[in-house]
Amino acid sequence: MSPDTPGGSGAPAGTAVAETPPAPPRLEITDLTVRFAGLTALDHVSFAVEPGSIHAVIGPNGAGKSTCFNVLSGVYRATSGSVRLGDRELTGLPPERIAALGVARTFQNLALSDHATVADTLLLGRHRLTRTGFVAAGLRLPSAVREEARHRERMREIAAFLGLEPYLGLPAGALPYGLQKLVELGRALCMEPEVLLLDEPIAGMTPTERRHAAGVITAVRENLGVSVLLVEHDMGVVMRLADTVTVLDFGRLIAHGDPGRVQNDPEVARAYLGTNGGAETSSTTRVTGVPDPKTTDPKTTDTTEPRADGPDPGTDVSGASDGPLDGPSDGGEAGASR
Repeated sequence: MSPDTPGGSGAPAGTAVAETPPAPPRLEITDLTVRFAGLTALDHVSFAVEPGSIHAVIGPNGAGKSTCFNVLSGVYRATSGSVRLGDRELTGLPPERIAALGVARTFQNLALSDHATVADTLLLGRHRLTRTGFVAAGLRLPSAVREEARHRERMREIAAFLGLEPYLGLPAGALPYGLQKLVELGRALCMEPEVLLLDEPIAGMTPTERRHAAGVITAVRENLGVSVLLVEHDMGVVMRLADTVTVLDFGRLIAHGDPGRVQNDPEVARAYLGTNGGAETSSTTRVTGVPDPKTTDPKTTDTTEPRADGPDPGTDVSGASDGPLDGPSDGGEAGASR
């Protein structure tokens, strides 16, 4: 990722726009299989994240999405198969080695300190890039001071890009939920990744927060040149953001392609609705996230949909005036519990 100042639809007015960064390497998953005590969580799954693209992995609860992310980030070890980033083999490497090679991740469940400030939380992402040793940092040698200043400057650039600059001095864990999700995204961006894994990045957000987050994800790809692989249950957002969609069901890949092709795939409809075709909910609503006008009462349907056009400058992303939060999804599967 370019060290230049980021900008774009996710950044506030006045932020400089960086030159187009070089394309990141291709992330290629080949015949990935994961078994837990005889239960198959992933069954010979293969797909590739093209450089500079937004790639979504979707599927019903328990389909294997979080297991896939855990393998890609080194939390789980694959039973067989291969994960490659460009010409580098990631299979079997520990999480810190994978992070050092340019793969950053956010998680479904937030774990931010109630006491660490937003600035300190973002600086945690700079740890892998820090070269100053313990003694030099403790003695505040000139080289250590210069490096710290560079990291803090870059951290402020990323905070401005995400609209977090006004909150840098506040405790991260005390912020509204939507802002906490942005802090976690910022911590991952501070690692200067080539591939960004986003595990349900907009789950639990209000409509206003979802629109802002969708704009930020688009800006990450367009202005920072980072490849994005995301898991998300909001199909409306997925179909608008993603260049390519991969669908998993019971650990198997059942569909792959552009959003238009995937949302019309009968196997995808069956995975979400069952073989009866959905007596209560139309396939259009469940697969695309958009209510079917033939089966929906317009008097009782909220037609507000998040768009990926980013927030207007000065938009309040706290979402305090938009009603209660939806609450995080429980869609992540945990290993053998599948």
